[in-house]
Amino acid sequence: QVQLVESGGGLVQPGGSLRLSCAASAFTLDYYAIGWFRQAPGKEREGVSSISSSDGYTYYKDSVKGRFTISRDNAKNTVYLQMNSLKPEDTAVYYCAAGRFSLLPNLYNYWGQGTQVTVSS
Repeated sequence: QVQLVESGGGLVQPGGSLRLSCAASAFTLDYYAIGWFRQAPGKEREGVSSISSSDGYTYYKDSVKGRFTISRDNAKNTVYLQMNSLKPEDTAVYYCAAGRFSLLPNLYNYWGQGTQVTVSS
């Protein structure tokens, strides 16, 4: 069964850092672009960052550029999202997904269950 599992979320103070991980089972991430998305209460799910399957090209939402870094380790079948200088507005449930290289949720086929990130003092 295809499965993506996120980890690394938690509570952090403004200005702090977290690293999210997205691990795959029952399929190989190499063939897919991997995206990170987030959804805050009462808001639509939005694309945060994406990394292409082979070239390492990346997309970032404007509000996270310079603060977040996406990377992949195909040997470990895992994709990471390093989040620095976190702000309260980054608070959301974060999801990883496998699909086509984009920040559009509808271009992704496989989704994880999400991990909560809360930025608060």
